[in-house]
Amino acid sequence: MRARDKAAVSALRATLGALDNAEAVPVDEAHLRGVALEESPSGAGATEAARQELSERGVVEIVRAEVAERLEAATQLTAPAHADRAARLRAEAAVLLRFLDGPDTA
Repeated sequence: MRARDKAAVSALRATLGALDNAEAVPVDEAHLRGVALEESPSGAGATEAARQELSERGVVEIVRAEVAERLEAATQLTAPAHADRAARLRAEAAVLLRFLDGPDTA
């Protein structure tokens, strides 16, 4: 049971990170260059930007990409020395697939 929990925690942390990155607002570097210090924003929250909102479809696509990434990596680990890592990647993919399949299959 503990090994399964570790796989779930690892998969969920990585996927939440991917979702968080997808919601980040891209920074226009050209706008930031050449700004004089006295023209730069100041004060609490001056540099805060509203995060992008992902649609349900966008979230599903990211989770599917995370599953595909794990399964692809697992298939590339063919050496016997990497069997444990491949099994863990497959277990992580299975955890994420349960979320895509819905609560009835969990």
